[in-house]
Amino acid sequence: MATTAMAGQQMEMMGSRTGSRGRGESLAERNRLLFESQKKARRGPTPEVFFAKHIDNSRIVKADDPERRREMRSFTSVMGLLFLLVMVYVWQHFTAIEVGYQVEAQKLQVEQMREQNRQLRLSEAQLTDPERIDRMAKDLGLAAPQPGQVVRPEGGDANAPVVAQAVTPTLAIQ
Repeated sequence: MATTAMAGQQMEMMGSRTGSRGRGESLAERNRLLFESQKKARRGPTPEVFFAKHIDNSRIVKADDPERRREMRSFTSVMGLLFLLVMVYVWQHFTAIEVGYQVEAQKLQVEQMREQNRQLRLSEAQLTDPERIDRMAKDLGLAAPQPGQVVRPEGGDANAPVVAQAVTPTLAIQ
């Protein structure tokens, strides 16, 4: 108890001295002041002797703690599982974003194809217009065929009426 009280007094004395001198004081000066303060606080005529102890801890091996190892394994497995869950969530999130971009690109493509289809139908309607075809034929000097101008491959009379014929279907059994 007395030693802690003496140490406390020494620290107070050192604190007041170091505060006034600042950081510029050297290590030797600080040791001298510490030695003087210890000398004043001594009881009796016996001098104090200080020994420097050099301790070599290089050969010390830390004992294996199985409880600590178990704690570290469980911590590592929990952190690994947490990391795995976070990676799965991130993967799903980015996949959903990528699929969203693909859907939007395909919607744009469908809209472009619809517009192209509309343009093609409009062009087809313009090109197959009977008035346009008739006008182009007249520009080229063509006219409606006169009776007897049309030759049929069957060789019959072009002006003769065509009689419809009924054909009975035959069953082919193989």
